[in-house]
Amino acid sequence: MRETLRYGQVGGSLDAFIGAVHRISASFDGRATLTAGCFSGNAEKNRRCGAFFHLGEDRIYDSYEAMAQAEAARADGIDFVVISTPNSTHYEIARAFLTEGVNVLCEKPLCFDVAQAEELRRLAAEKGAMFCVNYSYSGCGMVKEARALIRRGVIGEVINVNAEYLQEYLVDDVAAGEDTMVKLSSWRKDPAVAGISNCVGDIGSHIEHTVAYMTGLKLRRVAAKLDYFGQPLDLNANILVEFDNGAHGVYCCSQVCVGHMNGLVVRVFGTKGAIEWVQENPNVLYVTLKGQPTQIYNRGMGYISDEARAFNLLPSGHPEGVYEAFANIYRAWIGALLKKVNGQPFAAGDCDFPTVEDGLNGVRFIHACVESGRKDAAWVEL
Repeated sequence: MRETLRYGQVGGSLDAFIGAVHRISASFDGRATLTAGCFSGNAEKNRRCGAFFHLGEDRIYDSYEAMAQAEAARADGIDFVVISTPNSTHYEIARAFLTEGVNVLCEKPLCFDVAQAEELRRLAAEKGAMFCVNYSYSGCGMVKEARALIRRGVIGEVINVNAEYLQEYLVDDVAAGEDTMVKLSSWRKDPAVAGISNCVGDIGSHIEHTVAYMTGLKLRRVAAKLDYFGQPLDLNANILVEFDNGAHGVYCCSQVCVGHMNGLVVRVFGTKGAIEWVQENPNVLYVTLKGQPTQIYNRGMGYISDEARAFNLLPSGHPEGVYEAFANIYRAWIGALLKKVNGQPFAAGDCDFPTVEDGLNGVRFIHACVESGRKDAAWVEL
């Protein structure tokens, strides 16, 4: 019975932000060890990164294709791969590893278009490979608590959702022209690398998944107005949504809202009450029942549900944030993979991580929003 896993990483060289977050978070509970990688297309950066993590020369690969084939053939090959590269490469990298039967954990969005996402879903099922897409906010303990409360019917039937994700870091690009480059993540504005959307694809997709995870509702159609401000991809979006239960909502995502750093806020309204979660204060959940004062739920307390308590990494009063959210995704993912490799059956709740199906839903959402925007905010079905 194995107690630990081996993993490899594509992307995430020593100067990469999100790649480092993945490595740190995967190491939280000591059950996964980085043993192989293709960290950069730059040979020097790639070798330096592999050497920094004390990988053997034969486990530092010049290409992800060579890595997929070689690791799948080894008796001590990796149990899963982490894909932490820009959007344009997700599909080809994931496909290469799935073809070899290697389990995949991929950054979001899953890929460029719906056909690619459906292909990855089909290939994963065909090869019996597990697939996680890193919508990290579903790893937050109080998001899990919101989900548990909504599932138990505490706020009644969901009748309205209001969610926003506001940032300011691209405000200088408003009407600045297509040749303007920003200091942070300039690739996100390049359609060849980011795909058909910047703002909706990058942060609007987090709204879509976080709401879906909390409520269990699926989107039926969207009506979206995207603002480009002279740039090749969107910087701002206002989106009307309709859910499969007939309820409606409003999503707003923006990278040009001065005064907002990383303002993901989700408000779910039901027939008996409401729930609000603020990402920049992630250890707190606001619950208001009809006719009663607002209650403040704090992470880690005794009244928190078993589902959320299972993912507490620190005692109450010790703030948990982005690293812990990522770590909770890995905690569920690694636990499920260990059961798989040990031939054990899954129990309820074992696979509490975003799947390839969630990734497919995210791609559908992005494309529907862009299509609606091109049709002057006409309703588009997912």
